[in-house]
Amino acid sequence: MIDLLARWMGRWLDRRLHVAKFARRAMNHVFPDHWSFMLGEIALYSFIVLVVTGTFLALFYNASGAQVVYHGAYRALDGVKMSDAYRSVLHLSFEVPAGLLIRQMHHWAALIFIAAIVAHVARLYFTAAFRRPREINWIIGLTLLLLALGNGYFGYSLPDDLLSGAGLRIAYSILLSVPVIGQWLAFLVLGGTVPTPATYPHMYMMHIFLIPLLIFALIAVHLAIIWRQMHTNYPGPGRSDRTIVGSRLFPSYAAKSAGLFFLVLSLTAALGGLVQIDPIWVYGPYDPIAIAPGAQPDWYLGWVEGAMRLFPGVNVHLGPRLIPEVFFPAFLLPLLVFATLYIYPFLEQLIAGDIPGPNHHVLKMPYEQPGNTAFGCAMFMFFIVLFFSGGDDVIAVATGTSVVTVRFFLRVLVFAGPVLTFFVVYWLCAGIKKRRARSQLISAELVKIPNQYPTAHKIGGMQQATLD
Repeated sequence: MIDLLARWMGRWLDRRLHVAKFARRAMNHVFPDHWSFMLGEIALYSFIVLVVTGTFLALFYNASGAQVVYHGAYRALDGVKMSDAYRSVLHLSFEVPAGLLIRQMHHWAALIFIAAIVAHVARLYFTAAFRRPREINWIIGLTLLLLALGNGYFGYSLPDDLLSGAGLRIAYSILLSVPVIGQWLAFLVLGGTVPTPATYPHMYMMHIFLIPLLIFALIAVHLAIIWRQMHTNYPGPGRSDRTIVGSRLFPSYAAKSAGLFFLVLSLTAALGGLVQIDPIWVYGPYDPIAIAPGAQPDWYLGWVEGAMRLFPGVNVHLGPRLIPEVFFPAFLLPLLVFATLYIYPFLEQLIAGDIPGPNHHVLKMPYEQPGNTAFGCAMFMFFIVLFFSGGDDVIAVATGTSVVTVRFFLRVLVFAGPVLTFFVVYWLCAGIKKRRARSQLISAELVKIPNQYPTAHKIGGMQQATLD
């Protein structure tokens, strides 16, 4: 019955839209089978969960900084003065059916979304998938990562609790530190000196409308380019710059993709229902003179927090203009990091002498490019040290040492760690590459043996060549 209905629907559409030829070609499209190609799909499905749960949350959230007195279900805060934004999130968490579940699912989906993009970009980098003709998609992927980071921060700040309010204060200081245009940036993004009546409406519109629309558009362009270009493939039998080995879109790849979507959805739902995240009622409403001890941002901004803690307190005077210390670790460093990533494919082409050169559809294994892999691992070590530096006070309490001692150690490690990582990884990759080359050379020589010694017989189940 279902098959007959599908056939009737297909004929009905084809008579009106003439889609049969396109649909047949689309369903025969080949996708690689390796699991690492699914990282991008995890990001896509997390974004779908974010849109669905975010739509539910938007029905109950009130982006207003107006002060009200709380008389809701959470008795511990009864009679406390707070913003209407914070009150609406409390109402959503304790009085709306399934509200807390959906809110926590939304937060977990945001973390998975960003983590999947980071893992996907790392896979592209370490397999040299950014080479010609995929430079445009590399740039789109990095832009998606930037938008995801920004939108994650806005969503983190909207509840107006003590933790997010402190982060909002830091963001205002960072924007204000930018020379010449800092005050204009702070007004555009946050509505001026935080908090102002315009702060939450500004962030809310960017969080639910502007940035998601840009993300949706870039995802569509990203997928269209992937569809138009030939897919990359790992080295192996039958794989070349003109051929691809994998599964057809329908039914094999579609079935795997659908299963992955339900896996992402079920994992997000399980985390939202079982693992508490961002308990704003514990932190309380935002108070400019209060501070939460041991406060940390979400993991994806921990490296920026760590850079601010490690950077020495140096203010630069350029004539009458002051550039405060926060500008260098919190604005200039991320700007340099992403600028380097954006131009890296073109630098790699220049260094490798690949200008002009052919299109590359077969990936490189990490050990085949020791310099590229070593540099990537060194950068990851740099970010890991900065991430832990963002919690130097927590480390000091846990280890029973002073923050000064911990910070000194981390300041040494942030330079020594990446350098040591680079040389160790380069040595390992170069050694693997040399052993693989030697093994392939020996295999090639063994292939020639039957031609040199045409008569052979088996001894003990092994092939043994003998002279005539």
